[in-house]
Amino acid sequence: MTDRINPPAPSASASTAPVTPGTDVLSDAAPDLSSRNPDWWRQAVVYQVYPRSFADADGDGLGDLCGITRRLTHLAALGVDALWLSPFYPSELADGGYDVADPRDVDPRLGTLDDFGALVAEAHRLGLKVIVDIVPNHTSHQHVWFQEALRAGPGSAARERYVFRDGRGPRGEHPPTDWQSVFGGSAWRRVSDGQWYLHLFAAEQPDLNWANEDVRADFRTTLRFWADRGVDGFRVDVAHALAKDLSEPLRDLGASELSGEAALTEFPPGTHPFYDRDEVHEIYRDWRKILDAYSPPRTAVAEAWVPGARRALYARRDELGQAFNFEYLQAPWDAEALRQVITDSLATARAAGASATWVLSNHDVVRHASRLMLPPDTDDNAWLLSGGRAPAVDTAAGLRRARAAALLMLALPGSAYLYQGEELGLPEVADLPTEVLQDPVWEQTGHLRKGRDGCRVPLPWTTTGPSYGFGAGGAWLPQPPGFAAYAVEAQDGVEAREGVPGSTLELYRTALRLRRKLQQGETLTWEEDAPAGVLQFDRTDGWRCVTNLSTAPVPLPPGEVLLAGAPLTDGRLAPDTTAWLSR
Repeated sequence: MTDRINPPAPSASASTAPVTPGTDVLSDAAPDLSSRNPDWWRQAVVYQVYPRSFADADGDGLGDLCGITRRLTHLAALGVDALWLSPFYPSELADGGYDVADPRDVDPRLGTLDDFGALVAEAHRLGLKVIVDIVPNHTSHQHVWFQEALRAGPGSAARERYVFRDGRGPRGEHPPTDWQSVFGGSAWRRVSDGQWYLHLFAAEQPDLNWANEDVRADFRTTLRFWADRGVDGFRVDVAHALAKDLSEPLRDLGASELSGEAALTEFPPGTHPFYDRDEVHEIYRDWRKILDAYSPPRTAVAEAWVPGARRALYARRDELGQAFNFEYLQAPWDAEALRQVITDSLATARAAGASATWVLSNHDVVRHASRLMLPPDTDDNAWLLSGGRAPAVDTAAGLRRARAAALLMLALPGSAYLYQGEELGLPEVADLPTEVLQDPVWEQTGHLRKGRDGCRVPLPWTTTGPSYGFGAGGAWLPQPPGFAAYAVEAQDGVEAREGVPGSTLELYRTALRLRRKLQQGETLTWEEDAPAGVLQFDRTDGWRCVTNLSTAPVPLPPGEVLLAGAPLTDGRLAPDTTAWLSR
């Protein structure tokens, strides 16, 4: 693996240095995250922790709950309001932990329920809320229910909890339908007695049958189990896929080979055989009754890869309350495109009575410090297969653009979801050797898609050591030598807890501190006379944001500069730079 990840060393005069806000603007204004404010989530900044890659306390190369607990002060100092934990449940890691063998326990490699309790207690002591991932569409094939279903045989009550069907053909040798797995290949796997089971993801992830009352009752128990242990909210994995049309005969998708959101365009809204069916909302209305029984009510956010108008349904007050906005994540680095996405997203959230959500990176996509530098027509998978060489990405330019994108996102009304490591400016590790890849996408597609390992490489905490402070030994995925320059220690200073001026970490800390002071309302007003290639909007709570997406410096409007991603030159904002100003 080559060492091409090497950002410029931060300094007060570096082109990436922020303009430091006045101390009067940054007076402490801690948000009310208590039971007095049940709507804390509407304007929250949530930090996603991918447990295997955050911090390793026991030195086995795999991140764990104790490692997260020891590093919670980093999140508190960063200034986020909540952390979201990706799955930490017992799993054989066929899909990075999203193949759950027991949704009400902790994987012993990651810790115990007592360790989880300690994590929640420490997070709450530091003023942080805790959100956990739940995975209701499928289980692991090692789940006790699925093992029981295999033993019980066709026609059994145990098999009714999943989607088992006889195959087609004289001997049942063909899959029941032409449905395709998200990870590639058929969505059906045959078992030894000849029946087939449905798996929209990996074969190790059999889909549950949500028409079955056992399934519904078990997930009610799961919600209460974690809420009773102090969890403040839930992120719902694949929220749009639970309800399926299982009436006989099962329907083929036909000539269309589209998957995901694109497949939904082939069907009238709510009628796709297994995505975004109207019946799914009954499930979430039932969940909302459970979540609202707690004080404060537990929050929830849907991962629903569906068009905006349909996504709003999941965010209704009597359902989950929020849904991830993936249009923003997918938008190109273009002023006109971003403005349209922001305008549409705010309208969608408003229609549902929800607040908007914004995200630039997560555990499933190429990190935005790299992605935003790729030409709009770039195939991300082809780029990953090239090891990040076709086209090559200028990491310094990518970092500058990522900082601008982060300040733009954090200025928008609603809640922002950060992905671990983006506060360090981490780029994608695109050149991971194929022999270390662990994402099932690589094998299931016959090595045609490289998968998501490049955004899951463990975090660097120190500038030296076998895993840059991630743990006492190596890490489950190799870190490139260039990660040392991005380490928390490099950006924080060994002694100076105030942070290294100009570092991306300090930019995030300053932005989040300032955001707490400024972020009040949930609306914005666009400046129609902004220069070409510039996004400018005013917040009704007394400040404005200007992002220069053009190729030339532009003058700033009147107002005191509160924060900028790079120094100004004669009062002008450089390309790929965002500034916040008072009005």
